[in-house]
Amino acid sequence: MGARTGKQYLEGLQRTRRAIWVDGERIEDVTRHPKLSGAAESLAAIFDRQHEFAEDCLVPDRETGELINISHLIPRSRDEIRHRHRGLVRLSEGTVGLMGRTPDYMNMKFSGFASAPWVWAGADNRNEVGAANLVDYQKRLARDDISLTHTIIQPTVDKRTDTAIVGNQVTIRKVGESAEGMIVRGGRVLATLAPFADETTVYPALPIPPGAEDYAIAFAIPLDTPGLKFLCRDSLSAVGADGFDKPLSSRFDEQDAFCLFDDVVVPWDRVFINGDVEVYNSIPQTGFVINMTTQSTTRALTKLQFAYGLATRMAEMIGDYSPATTEMLGEIACYVEVTRSALELSIEQAFERPPDGAWFPDGRPLDPMRALLAMWMPRVAEIITLIGGHNLLTTPTRRQLDDEELRPLIDEMLHGADATSAEARSAVFRMAWDFVGSGLAGRGFLYERFYLTSASRNKQMMHNLAADRTRPAELVDRILGL
Repeated sequence: MGARTGKQYLEGLQRTRRAIWVDGERIEDVTRHPKLSGAAESLAAIFDRQHEFAEDCLVPDRETGELINISHLIPRSRDEIRHRHRGLVRLSEGTVGLMGRTPDYMNMKFSGFASAPWVWAGADNRNEVGAANLVDYQKRLARDDISLTHTIIQPTVDKRTDTAIVGNQVTIRKVGESAEGMIVRGGRVLATLAPFADETTVYPALPIPPGAEDYAIAFAIPLDTPGLKFLCRDSLSAVGADGFDKPLSSRFDEQDAFCLFDDVVVPWDRVFINGDVEVYNSIPQTGFVINMTTQSTTRALTKLQFAYGLATRMAEMIGDYSPATTEMLGEIACYVEVTRSALELSIEQAFERPPDGAWFPDGRPLDPMRALLAMWMPRVAEIITLIGGHNLLTTPTRRQLDDEELRPLIDEMLHGADATSAEARSAVFRMAWDFVGSGLAGRGFLYERFYLTSASRNKQMMHNLAADRTRPAELVDRILGL
């Protein structure tokens, strides 16, 4: 089939009956329910967007020639990495970076996974079948243009004992086998995009200890698989709101869910790892982390650019050119340029991995972004709040603007600087409030702080695992030697 249209995507969601629960209600059709339809339409627009910007977003499948989304590409040159970057930028523009788990996120992970089947196969090819299943699945993911969600973190029950893994009767684990497949039970979080996905996957996250064979599993299954249930967080979608009043929360609530596996049977041809702890812990060697950070940093850059444009427009509309506001705008501009430069350097220093010829961006410029973005995004929201002040709360609604009695008064008393109309001012400041003060904004604050784990943990990993200390140590030793 190749790259789908938005219409085909929505029809695919309508054909399956999944156990999706939102606010105590099981949702029969996520494309039409008012708490979900806005986001469903926004995601459909992403599928259409790949055709609108086909030159950037689509590429021929190397085997079949059919056009697939660029995020499925396993690059074979720096030029292909740059092409993929252009496509990722186009896709992120569709939600101005507010949806963090558009399908290209998981597409990028699986292209990284499939680039190194020998990692999945393990020593002596003992997991050869699982590796072949993974490669076949990645091809189907691309050719059927599947929307995929994932669950990688075990639920928090008791932080004193959760890390033990072995014996944990809450997190997902293998509980048996049948002729049809592997039987799994337990819970995992946090399935962002779950209501809008065709399938879900479980794959390695943090390393697990020896003896945790039952937890060393990886697979992908359709969302309508019997026994699979999703409990979504409270809806933050602005149900029934005019797009003028809630321009972001009426469109971009991608949802998050607790995933429950109630003795789910995973068909054998969809099992990628079955009890091999060593293979499970080796999956980062595939390079998928670089792909993940590439997509997430590209998405974050678009969101930062949107925030910079929004903050600047707000200041201009109220004639605020004070040193304090100008400094804060410059601060966001710094975040934009550092993020852009990190992405550009990662592409410029891309490398070919022996022995297979796959190319990857340089992960070193992107590693710090995992910690920095988790700090910068909340700061950006604070800056927009400081620039907006009480003006964020003096924003007429669409109905008020359309009222014949109120409109003349609104035009007279709620316009902005430099002939800015009351309607234009209200549109911008309502958008700003939706960005920093709505329920969706609160979820965005939490998401940005933890979507690639916390800034604190990423700083620790940067020091312990990623940072090259060779030259710093040499410089210290040189002066000590004097």
